[in-house]
Amino acid sequence: MILYLDTSALVKKYFKEKNSSEVISTWKSSLGIATSAVAYAELLAAVYRKASEMRVKKSLFESVVRLFHEDWSSFIIVEVDNRLNETIHKVIATHALRGFDAIHLASALTIASAVVDNFLFACYDERLRRAAQAEGLDTLP
Repeated sequence: MILYLDTSALVKKYFKEKNSSEVISTWKSSLGIATSAVAYAELLAAVYRKASEMRVKKSLFESVVRLFHEDWSSFIIVEVDNRLNETIHKVIATHALRGFDAIHLASALTIASAVVDNFLFACYDERLRRAAQAEGLDTLP
């Protein structure tokens, strides 16, 4: 199975949150992890913000960032380009999504169309999850 993670799901790998165990166990059983190129900036922004808010020790913070970079190098990354923009436009027009949510859904649809079978979309935003389901994607949760 290919597991697509939007940033709300991806952050659960690096910080213990509600549903973290679900994301991690599904991650471990997947053949590959996919996400959009925009998740890089989104995830790092979340890590820096959480580290500041939670007063995380510098060594732990550096470990989280290092682990993310190691993971990132193994991900299937969907770049935002003019071809993806067509799908982004379609999902925004259909589902009235926020910009980055539309990018994630369009990216997931691109990967899912290439994989055909055994694809799972993970996000923890209800509007985005409903849109993904309406587009025919299997979702976690």
